[in-house]
Amino acid sequence: MEAVVLVTGASSGIGSALCKRLLQEAPKVRLCLACRNMQKAAATKAVLLTAHPAAQVTLLQVDVSSLESVLRAASEIQCRFQHLDYVFLNAGIMPNAHLNFKALVAGVLSGKVVHMLSTAEGLLTQEDSVTADGLQKVFETNLFGHFILIRQLEPLLCCSEKPTQLIWTSSNNARKSAFNLTDYQHSKGKESYSSSKYASDLVSVALNKHFNKQGLYSSVVCPGIVMTNLTYGILPSFFWKLLMPIIWMMRFIAKTYTLTPHNGAEAQVWLFKQKPESLDALVKYHSCTTLWGKTYVEPRK
Repeated sequence: MEAVVLVTGASSGIGSALCKRLLQEAPKVRLCLACRNMQKAAATKAVLLTAHPAAQVTLLQVDVSSLESVLRAASEIQCRFQHLDYVFLNAGIMPNAHLNFKALVAGVLSGKVVHMLSTAEGLLTQEDSVTADGLQKVFETNLFGHFILIRQLEPLLCCSEKPTQLIWTSSNNARKSAFNLTDYQHSKGKESYSSSKYASDLVSVALNKHFNKQGLYSSVVCPGIVMTNLTYGILPSFFWKLLMPIIWMMRFIAKTYTLTPHNGAEAQVWLFKQKPESLDALVKYHSCTTLWGKTYVEPRK
């Protein structure tokens, strides 16, 4: 039986690049693109089928910021498939992001600018909002919607004879200092993206503790610094054009500047080829790039 692969947020950025690379690695996989915007999803499917005419690619509408949509999608998945081999929990948002120039200047003066530019620590703030479910939008989109999807799909995921691998897209920006259990939705702060990604890391560890014996394994990846719609929304386009030479030069000192979605998907593709039982539950797998553009994966505790 061909492996069944579900990818959320598959219509653009890292999700789209991941689907292309998965079909290059395993042309016979049954690939399900789970997306909010079906027009973009159809366009991505067309591109995939142009390169791989015999590929098995299906579409599923899901908005992970809506519990109604998640529950409906979970029901549809259970009708279509008997088992899921891989679930890439990739959909995410970083709305109304702003660059904190004061923090950037402070980082330069303190000598921490390389670390700051590699992790965006303290550099980015976001203006969050509340969804129709009464939850913080970044929390529900990046974490909670995916978590509910997993719980609803347990019958398709938990099979000791045929393990399932969950792969969360985390971030360099996932920081413990931005997360607080008393405000786990980050309703009172300005770094909701960082908080939600750190929470995803924690949830992945917890899922392994609860479900490994049932054949369900969870891993976390970090795509590095990638130029996608999320990052392009932080600054006006002309700023990015001015910054690009500097960004490329950052590869001299920081290996996390993967820059392209293709490179950013390196850790996801690497995990696709591993046996989940052999992986360390306390490791985050980072996509990295050498100065000359060669990609590799670096595990970090």
